Amino acid sequence: MDLCGKLLVAMPGMGDSRFEHSVILVCAHTPEGAMGLIINKTLPDMSFSGLLEHLKIPLGEDSRKIAVHFGGPVERGRGFVLHSPDYIGGPATLQIEGGYGMTATLDVLEAMAQGQGPDKALLALGYSGWGPGQLEAEITRNDWLTVDPSAALIFAEDASTKWSAALRGMGIEPLSLSATSGRA
Repeated sequence: MDLCGKLLVAMPGMGDSRFEHSVILVCAHTPEGAMGLIINKTLPDMSFSGLLEHLKIPLGEDSRKIAVHFGGPVERGRGFVLHSPDYIGGPATLQIEGGYGMTATLDVLEAMAQGQGPDKALLALGYSGWGPGQLEAEITRNDWLTVDPSAALIFAEDASTKWSAALRGMGIEPLSLSATSGRA
């Protein structure tokens, strides 16, 4: 099972509060484990301009207004930019199935600070990680639903609606989901 480029949508009975109602884009998935970014949880106490100031990156007049997201609980001080395929930061850009890129170097932030860079972007601090077989076990345990992503969902400005939108995109009404699972 290769989940690279897929969305993980947390089930209501998710036992880990850090992932409650999360939508995660899986950026890498190998037999050694998986890595993804939560795309629907912003950090209200962190701004793009504040992050740039902390990194000593000058803010240009054409700088974007972009929310900073909680990408996951691993390496929360490390930044990742999930973006449209029009930006390629050389070997530093990880190509993700479905036509997305992920760059974790300062050049993409510097470009965005000047109003350049990728057409669409999502900035996340930290990432979500799984060891060998861990993600597969969580899916078997009914912690996650998997779905193909859309750029409209990933880069939507209102992060708070992404979980319900992902479910509705699968034909599932969020209120109809049960927090308990079973086997028929």
